[in-house]
Amino acid sequence: MPAPSASTFSRLADLIAIPDAESRPTKTITEVFTGKELATIPVGTAADATAAIARARAAQAAWAKRPVSERAEIFHRYRDLVLAHRGELMDMAQAETGKSRAAALEEVLDIAMTSRHYARTAAKLLAPKKVTGMLPVLTKTRVRYQPKGIVGIISPWNYPMTLAVSDAIPALLAGNGVVLKPDSQTPYCALACVELLYKAGLPRDLFAVVPGPGSVVGTALVENTEYVMFTGSTATGQLLAEQAGRRLIGFSAELGGKNAMIVAKGANLREVSDAAVRACFSNSGQLCISIERIYVEKSIATEFTEKFGQRVRNMTLGADYEFGVEMGSLISEDQIKTVSAHVDDAKVKGATVIAGGKARPDIGPLFYEPTLLANVTEDMECAATETFGPLVSIYPVTDVDEAIEKANDTEYGLNASVWAKTKAQGEAIAARLHSGTVNVDEGYAPTWGTTGAPMGGMGVSGMGRRHGSEGLLKYTESQTIATTRLLNLGGPRGLPPKLWAKIMPPFVKALKYIPGR
Repeated sequence: MPAPSASTFSRLADLIAIPDAESRPTKTITEVFTGKELATIPVGTAADATAAIARARAAQAAWAKRPVSERAEIFHRYRDLVLAHRGELMDMAQAETGKSRAAALEEVLDIAMTSRHYARTAAKLLAPKKVTGMLPVLTKTRVRYQPKGIVGIISPWNYPMTLAVSDAIPALLAGNGVVLKPDSQTPYCALACVELLYKAGLPRDLFAVVPGPGSVVGTALVENTEYVMFTGSTATGQLLAEQAGRRLIGFSAELGGKNAMIVAKGANLREVSDAAVRACFSNSGQLCISIERIYVEKSIATEFTEKFGQRVRNMTLGADYEFGVEMGSLISEDQIKTVSAHVDDAKVKGATVIAGGKARPDIGPLFYEPTLLANVTEDMECAATETFGPLVSIYPVTDVDEAIEKANDTEYGLNASVWAKTKAQGEAIAARLHSGTVNVDEGYAPTWGTTGAPMGGMGVSGMGRRHGSEGLLKYTESQTIATTRLLNLGGPRGLPPKLWAKIMPPFVKALKYIPGR
């Protein structure tokens, strides 16, 4: 199966929110598997971004007035369209990122599940809520939710479909408009998904895609929208948070991680080994929530290292648009350099290569073997710094307590994985970890795929949450409306203030006898 055709790229290019795009400077988009040119993309400017924001703002006013049920119908249709066109979407994801077919399918399924979840729950989440008033009977209080306005989304290259669109789905259902800046390496992935949104009935001006440099288009989004959602590096997230803070606008971010797996004695090591392949090497390790550190109790460390090492050595690599290949390519020369530098540094300083450890230009220009290291020490670059590639290290520990201490010894706190003899033991270990998500008996998929639960990072791994009720309500402004009834709180007309002041304390004290007070 080949990469998407030239006509596909031409059709998608027509959706870009840049006027006179044909006369603009362009950036070349290449097929990662081969390095061949696929298409070009016009480079947007700050003016393009602000113009798109203005159009979205005009469209948002009418969109916010539509009943939530009507908005939801669009996303029910969108879910069906995504699944119906999954083949073309996977082709695009593989072409622009070099990921395996299975990793591309993850993106498609996540978009469909997210769309289904919020289309079903948005009306309930956004419905006005009755809360107990200040004084029973005398006051009635409701909480309402208003859309923020325009949400700016800055999405990354590693999951360029789901991290562009799945964050936009709850924002749109909450009544907002969206302007998206996709990563410059993967803009057509975002456009392919947005095209189906338009086909589902979403007003075109309500969701605009403006490709371009983050320092230009991204900055324009932070300076002109009411909320910014970002997925990427911690360093960039910190900069954007500062910019958003100066404007006092909402900001949410999923950032980096140095995620740990704990393997306790009694765990089924064959199952752990199979799952660790997914946990460590999905999308060639280019995943914020992938595992890069494995802490194993010493009594089982040798056996686990042998089993997992053999499993990693047997992994299949390939540049293939079909299922069957376990790991694809890295996305860029920069990624190859980072992984190579971390591995070479570790080898020079005494680390042992259990599996992998070298680039594979015989398969494609940006392939690197899945790599497992042992005897990694604190002075090695890969010990504490996120590699964001197919590299993981094994660390034997005395017991579970030491494993937890080591797992928590990081400024990151995004994801973790726990394997133990029993589910209860695994859950007890999980509760002691400083991590936004923890998967017991899996690597990352169950927490990520549970769209009804919040997902995000502690420490420098992020702020705010996607998924769950927080993933939608963060795009709203809550408004409290309290109505006073029967009696003004200043007291009945003609009642002396001193008498009213004597009456009120016993009345407030008596509230404790009322259920819910």
